[in-house]
Amino acid sequence: MPAEHSVIAVTGIDTGIGKTVVTGLLGRWLLGQGRKVITQKLVQTGCAGLAEDILVHRQLMGTGILAEDHQGLTCPYVFAKPCSPHLAASLVAQRIDPEVIRQATAALAARYDTVLLEGAGGLLVPLTDDLTFLDYLEQEAYPLIVVSSSRLGSINHTLSALEMARMRGLRILGILYNRFQEDDPVIARDSARVFSRYLKRCGYHDCVVDLLAVEAYGQKQTAPDFSSLFRAGKA
Repeated sequence: MPAEHSVIAVTGIDTGIGKTVVTGLLGRWLLGQGRKVITQKLVQTGCAGLAEDILVHRQLMGTGILAEDHQGLTCPYVFAKPCSPHLAASLVAQRIDPEVIRQATAALAARYDTVLLEGAGGLLVPLTDDLTFLDYLEQEAYPLIVVSSSRLGSINHTLSALEMARMRGLRILGILYNRFQEDDPVIARDSARVFSRYLKRCGYHDCVVDLLAVEAYGQKQTAPDFSSLFRAGKA
């Protein structure tokens, strides 16, 4: 069990890759392992009020809306414009302050065993003109889970993410591989093989976990077996 990880970041190789579903399912699995867990969204754009992704997390986890959600701790910044966080903030004359996010995460970590921090978009999404999500992760040194898929372009984006994380000294726990976006099983199998090989090349634990469509888990109120993510972070 990931007792040594109080905060685990979840990133994806692109928007719409499945980060929100993965974060919710991972939260469900950790609850089933007896962990006290909560999810957090770094920043949400394209909505108002409670962050939509947090609502998806709660539905998948079966917890209902939590007090920390109403307190704004689980998503410190919500902006209406569906665009990059730095732009969405600037359009309403705001600037994302990383210290606000940092303090919110610390408050959650004081109450829960594990905080799952979902990013916005990919690693190089700008939070401000001077700070990307990758920069923030480097500052905080959070272990990282990468969400990928078998669709065309995923190999390049996934290996780029692994390489960037390695260069910043970040620990990657594994890749969660969305097979529900699979169009060609031959490509899907080969991509998984490439990801596995490159994890080892970068010095990480060889951990590629297949994911089915969310309906497969929702109907049974189950979750994928994520235990391999926490066996080792390094090869």
